[in-house]
Amino acid sequence: MDLYNLGPVPWPESQLIYHALAELGREALVLLSPASPYVCIGCHQDAGEEVDLNFCQTHDLPVFRRKVGGGAVYLDGSQLFFQLILRADNPLIPPKKEAFYRKFLIPIVETYREIGLPAEYKPINDVLVNGRKISGTGVGEIGGCLVFVGNLILDFDFNTMARVLKIPDEKFRDKVHKAMTENMTTIRRELGETQAARWNESALNDIMTRRFEQILGPLAPGTVDDELQAGMADIGAVMMTSDWLFEPGRKRAGRE
Repeated sequence: MDLYNLGPVPWPESQLIYHALAELGREALVLLSPASPYVCIGCHQDAGEEVDLNFCQTHDLPVFRRKVGGGAVYLDGSQLFFQLILRADNPLIPPKKEAFYRKFLIPIVETYREIGLPAEYKPINDVLVNGRKISGTGVGEIGGCLVFVGNLILDFDFNTMARVLKIPDEKFRDKVHKAMTENMTTIRRELGETQAARWNESALNDIMTRRFEQILGPLAPGTVDDELQAGMADIGAVMMTSDWLFEPGRKRAGRE
């Protein structure tokens, strides 16, 4: 299986690469971060109902709709993405949803533990440290592949996250912000600034690679070749449009 350890990439590429790999039927593990912030919504969501589009436009925050489930989220370079693309018939895939999450979140739990955080898996798809969520995940069926995406959270901009959501009034927005800060955490919050500074993107990606190899087997460096570039361009020609973003009521088969 190929490993794409890419580091910071232009924000559209941070989404288009796993969509393209899946459509091409190319199994891979992708590790990257977005070079600039954006907002991403799940495939079942309506952009106008979930996101304050005026705020995003005013603050130059692009909004993207993925083909993977889950909710609206603010993403930036302080979140390190892992994207696992497996063909649907790969025998590594457990038949049950909880078994799938449990198996493929083990590398994330172990990565956090290796840097000194007491991470634990909580069914069905959460990783917790000291009772707070520290990874967001989603699964979707794209082409003939199953795609599992998630992140390591170095830091998180709770203020912007609360602001990009479409919320009826400011009083309720304050409650959302409070709930997020109470129920989510980050590497910097848990380790402190000095200790967290030891763990940059390169170091954390190296750990994730080792931990995923224990499940996937050896990973070979992959190349963003002409076929993959063309695949991203073709998918971007559809998914970067307002027609895709605002198409209402998209319902897709797949695991959340």
